[in-house]
Amino acid sequence: MAIEKNNALAVTLFSEILTVDQLARNRLSRVLPKGMEISHFSVLNHLAFSGEERTPAQLAKSFHVTRGAMTNTLNRLEWAGYVHIRPDWDDARRKMVAISPAGKRARDLALEAITPMIQEVVSALGDEKVRAALPTLRELRLRLEENQ
Repeated sequence: MAIEKNNALAVTLFSEILTVDQLARNRLSRVLPKGMEISHFSVLNHLAFSGEERTPAQLAKSFHVTRGAMTNTLNRLEWAGYVHIRPDWDDARRKMVAISPAGKRARDLALEAITPMIQEVVSALGDEKVRAALPTLRELRLRLEENQ
């Protein structure tokens, strides 16, 4: 009986997380600037925050996606002029990715577009509930990353 309760609790937790993920992605997609996808914003935000070049493989690992998926995203960002991709001077087989000035502007516009929606949801929940949820969500993420 206890095993069934634990299974039900685990399934309920993951069902809620997956539903929240889907709803959040839908709302974010609607407010992002035209043509920008969540994956584009995520990569631009990561590059802007880090301030350093990254290899496609490093980016794929950071976002837990395949190299092929990251290459697709980077090709679209490069086509839009949002990133610069150059050969690695030390290893010609590798490439280096950096955010461009246009990419920084696009990221900033996207951040301006999504911030009110995010702030509205967080305000409705209240800071106390959000602060209480963060340690559990962070620990869950770390445990899932361990098993990658």
